[in-house]
Amino acid sequence: MPTPPAMRIALLPLDDRPVNVSLPQDVARVAGAVVEVPPAKILPNYRTPGETGKLSAWLLNRAEDSAIDHLVVSLDMLCYGGLIGGRVGHDTTETALARLDVLRTIRERRPTLKISAVSLVMRASNSYSAAEEPDYWSTYGKDLHDLGAKVHNLDGQAVVSPVFEETKVPSDVVADFTLRRLRNHIVNLTALRLVEEGTLDFLAVTADDTARLSAGSAEQDWLRHWMRFLPHGQTVLMYPGADEVGAVLVARAVADFANLSVAIRVSCAEPEGLDRVPSYENVPLTESIRRQVAAAGAYVVDHAADVVLVVHAPDPDRHDMWNPIPPSAHEDAVDRTVDAVQRELNAGNSVALADVRYSNGCDIELVRKLVQLGLVEKLTSFGGWNTAGNTLGGVIATAVAYVTGAATRSLDSRAKDQALLTRVLDDFAYQSIIRQEVGAQLFHNHLPMSDDRAVVAAETTIRDRMNYMLEHELNSPGWFVAGLDLPWRRSFEVGIGLRDAHRGGGKF
Repeated sequence: MPTPPAMRIALLPLDDRPVNVSLPQDVARVAGAVVEVPPAKILPNYRTPGETGKLSAWLLNRAEDSAIDHLVVSLDMLCYGGLIGGRVGHDTTETALARLDVLRTIRERRPTLKISAVSLVMRASNSYSAAEEPDYWSTYGKDLHDLGAKVHNLDGQAVVSPVFEETKVPSDVVADFTLRRLRNHIVNLTALRLVEEGTLDFLAVTADDTARLSAGSAEQDWLRHWMRFLPHGQTVLMYPGADEVGAVLVARAVADFANLSVAIRVSCAEPEGLDRVPSYENVPLTESIRRQVAAAGAYVVDHAADVVLVVHAPDPDRHDMWNPIPPSAHEDAVDRTVDAVQRELNAGNSVALADVRYSNGCDIELVRKLVQLGLVEKLTSFGGWNTAGNTLGGVIATAVAYVTGAATRSLDSRAKDQALLTRVLDDFAYQSIIRQEVGAQLFHNHLPMSDDRAVVAAETTIRDRMNYMLEHELNSPGWFVAGLDLPWRRSFEVGIGLRDAHRGGGKF
């Protein structure tokens, strides 16, 4: 019998970075599916928004192609031209809302096409960095973050007090900050309506870098109010995350296409580890996991499962990979997590490992011990990058794609190995080691580098160090990094072009 055509997904990503474009494609390939993305020339480039008109036309064109089985849409890309465009652009609320109409058009023309979408609650970074924010953030960033927390703390009070009179931030800056948030909130409310009217089959509303008391957390409370009222509001999932959601929704699409729901059992070796609230987030880890699993089209069980999600819990003392290491009462956490992985593998279970110990990098000792014991290559998926939500999404998405591919006999084992090793190179080799050791020499600051030669030199150094680590530390000489790029010409993210030197070479 002829092989049926691969499932095809059209993805309108959050922005042009590898985690939003390449990771969803990697996840799809594991299950034998294909993800199409818009041409790079119409996608955003850092602070330059994407071409919203052309992006809308591309989405409509792909939706009208009968070969496309599912749309995965970032509403931030559709409405503002991407993640940063939503924070720094000047589009009016009316303009942003009008751009959602293409989804209604698609629903009219292809009533049975599945459409999954994600919309972000805008962050208010607790910093003075304007790298991804309006220019005034360099002067008033932390003050605006604190102002959001102060206003949130007033929820429930009958008196509307003018808090802008109690801050050193100029009123015109407060107004601009507030109106941007209001526009974003109205788009999120409209996204709930798109679910209710049947335009969207699924919606995730995720929160980018937040805190328990913050403008973003208050806005999530208001969205929950309407989600409780709306008959289909309970189908909407809201949780911490951003860059990983495209991959999660791709996994959901793959599982839905196969009419499969993946069972995931969660294991954490550290007592109370799942009850901790990770840095940059506003809910306990156990809640994030439950919602991430559901967003990926899977469900949590406490018995026999298709895959076991082992979680290396947040460190309550250190928090961030870049923080100095203080004395800790949790020094045995690595051994406990390694033992948990070994135990599940010995029992014949498929294991996905989410290292959320620190933000912005892996737990180095954990990965080194796993490598020494030959356990990394036995994992179904792995991640340890940026926030806990980012890590969980990528790990869960790849695991769901793996189980789905195995069940439908479309599994691409080599693609799984490549996706796994790419994350090890990015999250461990680069974020935790290379960036720590030579970042100061390669990058003078976190802003985009203007010197092309400096960019090329940094890319070459990082690539060469990765290849050395592949052979000498990761024991994977059968793979090599053929290309490496810095998509936003800064240290925070890398694009890794991993290649198989000779099929079957190396442990992976």
